[in-house]
Amino acid sequence: MESTFSSPAEAALQREAGSAGLRTPLGDLDRVYELERVAGFVRDLGCQRVALQFPDQLLGDAGAVAARLEEATGSKMFILGDTAYGSCCVDVLGAEQAGAQALVHFGPACLSPPARPLPVAFVLGQRSVALELCAKAFEAQNPDPTAPVALLSEPSCAHALEALATLLRPRYLDLLVSSPALPLPAGSLNPNPEPLERFGRRFPLAPGRCLEEYGAFYVGGSEAISDPDLDPDLSRLLLGWAPGRPFSSCCPDTGQTQDEGVRAGRLRARRRYLVERARDARVVGLLAGTLGVARHREALAHLRNLTQAAGKRSYVLALGRPTPAKLANFPEVDVFVLLACPLGTLAPQPSGGFFRPVLAPCELEAACNPAWPPPGLAPHLTHYVDLLPGSPFHVPLPPPDSELWDAPDVSLITGDLRPPPAWKPSDDPECSALTPKPQLELAESSPAASFLSSRSWKGLQPRLGQTPVTGAVSGRRGIAIAYEDEGNS
Repeated sequence: MESTFSSPAEAALQREAGSAGLRTPLGDLDRVYELERVAGFVRDLGCQRVALQFPDQLLGDAGAVAARLEEATGSKMFILGDTAYGSCCVDVLGAEQAGAQALVHFGPACLSPPARPLPVAFVLGQRSVALELCAKAFEAQNPDPTAPVALLSEPSCAHALEALATLLRPRYLDLLVSSPALPLPAGSLNPNPEPLERFGRRFPLAPGRCLEEYGAFYVGGSEAISDPDLDPDLSRLLLGWAPGRPFSSCCPDTGQTQDEGVRAGRLRARRRYLVERARDARVVGLLAGTLGVARHREALAHLRNLTQAAGKRSYVLALGRPTPAKLANFPEVDVFVLLACPLGTLAPQPSGGFFRPVLAPCELEAACNPAWPPPGLAPHLTHYVDLLPGSPFHVPLPPPDSELWDAPDVSLITGDLRPPPAWKPSDDPECSALTPKPQLELAESSPAASFLSSRSWKGLQPRLGQTPVTGAVSGRRGIAIAYEDEGNS
């Protein structure tokens, strides 16, 4: 049985971390996990305690990898395998609990900067790529050799993009090769000109060029995946890429291609629907989906200011990984907003779905900020950092006397006219959370109380002054499973 605010301990004990049949052969460990590079990283830092973070599907190899690294470096290795939120984020809190001086992250990663400074090395993996098949697929999808195209890939295929570009450059003149936005080594100089960093990737754009000019060719995915929506990395690219540019994907094993335009339109339509749900909502639940990504506290304060400006009530909930059973304990909440890394925000929902929709921070921004989006903004932002001050996409809230707050707004879901929010600064002396009743009683005016008043069962009746006064008596003793007066049953 799932508890109210946390996952049951039995779920972690019963979950299979990995089966022996899926383990990497011992002879391939050095190549698959790049142990020589990792050992050099540990020796250069002189660390004596290092944390190794594995996702669930790679935990079967964790013991062998840790033993190899301890033998090669002489340092103590600690295995982190039970991340509280998403395995794509660096588990800085777990590393600190182990007293680690550095961390090595294996598997898919969102590459979000950690909340605390800690030397981190990423091992994304090196999946085999059929370069000839992918080159033929690229030529079939892009017959015009002068059209600008950006080469993208899933993290484990990034090592092959430069080799693929080498095969294509004799014919194609305007190729842009992306690379993972890995943290630069300590003491290294930033490249000049500094490449554009977006979607967890770096794009070496020429001066005067912008990313919106390029189409996209994505190498990744698998034919074995029945539902491509299960890939949050590809979803992030489809949502953020310029809508008018072509976007195609290619399987690295077979070279089979697919036009992603239809899927991108479906994802954007779903996001526009969620924005409408957020505009209709009166109570918003802010889910703390990460504690290890930088600026998460600042983003949480920003979202609370948004909801207050739009006249909505917000509640902050720290529930770990959100599940339908956890969120169903808050029926008065109209929508939830998951504050997490880009991949965690777009992660597929569990089977059965949620009782209320779960939104990304960008959708709440679009629903509560009448000045959003800024002129010329094409992409759908998937990282909350892009909404904060200092980002080129940050849009401040309009002043209270702005006409934007009074613009008529009709819900596309219910067809009703939405009232303008009564926006007032928090230090306004006229702002009060109490409203008088006809009987001159004071009661708190809150959407949660209104929701409770609409329910048929409203809890135990106090019946003040109607219950006779009696002396205190001894109650039942014991625990709920076996009280003392129940006997042995």
